[in-house]
Amino acid sequence: MSLKLNVDPTRIPQHIAIIMDGNGRWAQEQGQDRLFGHFHGVQSVRDIVEGCSEIGVKYLTLYAFSTENWDRPEKEVTGLMELLVETIRKEVPILNKNNICMHAIGELTMLPPSARLALQEAIDMTAENTGLNLIIALSYSSRWELVHAVKKIAMDVKAGTMNPENINQETLQQYLSTSQFPDPELMIRTSGEYRISNFLLYQLAYAELYFTQTRWPEFRKENLYEAIVDFQNRERRFGKTSEQLGDALTKN
Repeated sequence: MSLKLNVDPTRIPQHIAIIMDGNGRWAQEQGQDRLFGHFHGVQSVRDIVEGCSEIGVKYLTLYAFSTENWDRPEKEVTGLMELLVETIRKEVPILNKNNICMHAIGELTMLPPSARLALQEAIDMTAENTGLNLIIALSYSSRWELVHAVKKIAMDVKAGTMNPENINQETLQQYLSTSQFPDPELMIRTSGEYRISNFLLYQLAYAELYFTQTRWPEFRKENLYEAIVDFQNRERRFGKTSEQLGDALTKN
């Protein structure tokens, strides 16, 4: 019996963020090179995107490549960029068929021209879709994002278009690369690591964190449903007490 039957359709997290970890280790366990794992991880992306779309998730952010990943062996990085271009071009018709709108966040200027072109084409070709928003974090790190946001705020203060006395949390959010999206409610990390790894540090402030031993190439819809059921069984207090939440529900 599928775990999907245990998912409460009225309490689906609006935004799920995933650190897709374990491709390289999975490949090594199969006696293959790391690119073999990345290649098989693409099927997991397809499956999870489809699963999120089917159950009504509105936003899905996938951590595909960090700024630190540029320091990996040249062969792996080159292979990843080639796989990125190939995958994006193959997936656009499927995204359009499923009414999925694609976005990208990160220091995209660091990507090879072929990758930037394929990415922009996919974004443009899916821009009118109104279903799931698929956000790909590429050449992304949260520290880079925060520094970039602070610089832009400082430039506006210097130009006289912003009063520093008026800067608040909402101001900073408007300067982040995720400004058009709500904060994630659930963050999933695969492969048994218990770190956030420089991913959406500001946006994950009140997200529920879910860690699984499953390697990303083996992560499928059933694993997704398991994470969502776990999320739905948690009490999200946002700094309040259980009693306060109970009182609020009673009043409503």
